[in-house]
Amino acid sequence: MLTRETTDIAVIGAGVIGLTIALELIDQGREVVLVDPDPPGMGASYGNAGTIAGYATSPVGTPDVLRSLPSLLLSRTSPLAIRHRALPSLAPWLLRFLWQSLPARAERNSRALAALLSDASERWDDLALRVQGAGILQRRGCLYLYETPAARIAAEAEMARRRALGVEVELIGPDRLAELEPGLPPGMGGAAFFPQATFLDDPGRMMGLIADAVLQKARHLKARATRLTRGPDGVVIEGGGKDGGLHLHARRVVIAAGAHSRRLAAQVGDRIPLDTERGYHVEWDMAEPLLSRPTCPTARGFYFCPMAGRLRVAGTVELGGLTLPPSPHRIAKLVEGARTFFPDLGTPDREWMGFRPSIPDSLPVIGPSAGGPEVIHAFGHGHIGVTLAPITARIVVGLLSGKGAGLDIAPYRANRF
Repeated sequence: MLTRETTDIAVIGAGVIGLTIALELIDQGREVVLVDPDPPGMGASYGNAGTIAGYATSPVGTPDVLRSLPSLLLSRTSPLAIRHRALPSLAPWLLRFLWQSLPARAERNSRALAALLSDASERWDDLALRVQGAGILQRRGCLYLYETPAARIAAEAEMARRRALGVEVELIGPDRLAELEPGLPPGMGGAAFFPQATFLDDPGRMMGLIADAVLQKARHLKARATRLTRGPDGVVIEGGGKDGGLHLHARRVVIAAGAHSRRLAAQVGDRIPLDTERGYHVEWDMAEPLLSRPTCPTARGFYFCPMAGRLRVAGTVELGGLTLPPSPHRIAKLVEGARTFFPDLGTPDREWMGFRPSIPDSLPVIGPSAGGPEVIHAFGHGHIGVTLAPITARIVVGLLSGKGAGLDIAPYRANRF
């Protein structure tokens, strides 16, 4: 059965970005319809590390990554890997990624990330209060763990760059690290401690609270948008779902479909070099997590994430598209890495894979379509979608209301490509 509906604003995608945009619009009294085939707040919005990473001012592509890229990509178990079956389709993205990893461009991208991240924790404080989720937001900082003193010393230049961009960070030695996290094995080289960082100890529950607040006043059409057509008075969204076909006429449309956004953007005239990083996590149930704050062994590319009733180990970067099955060896590598620090961990209680929308310059796409402001883009946030959800919502709602973005969005516009 074909569903024909109309709305003021349609938000395509009900992950954390789409939900937070919808919440801001509802608070302004706007009519909103969410379009997503899946339950709100699932996917990468649920399966992430839970960090509100205001310190994440370094793009994925840097000169250091560029120098080590051949060895990283040739190893099936490195923190950055590529599915060889996906290489032909990924080649254009990889060429752009190499270009963006050059020193001047990486520095520019870092400054643009810092501008978005400057008040991430404060915005999450406000959002958590609005949805009665303040108890999920923990304020204990975050650690980048170095397994040798040499690795800690080598990080000094990078941490100096982050301080210059406004990030508060302390490089600490083994003794201070042991005070903060006595459960870690002895002999570590130290850490970078981000004392102002916050994290969610249950991302899925927080997504549920935001979704509940949105769905009190917004409709959710359980369908996948497959076609967008501009008209004289808005955009027609067509697609299909379990309940039949979709035909939705919206005066304005926000594309916030994460890793599924590229095709929709192309239909409204914007060719975006978006591809998919496949993220993994494993979890062990336990009454008290083994650590008290998110801790990232930097050489291994994953986070230990202390969560309510469980320890989640999440991370690594695998470029592999949307259709290939999960890689069992990526899960095995997470388990092996976790047991390096905590040998008594048994078989994980659950495992997961999800899709991150990744842009070669590590900057999201936020702003109007080149074809006209009736379509606004809000996708491509990579590893920091949860972190950037509130600021993205503020920018998008400012554009939709005609009040302006509140900051220079030139680095994030679709036409930068």
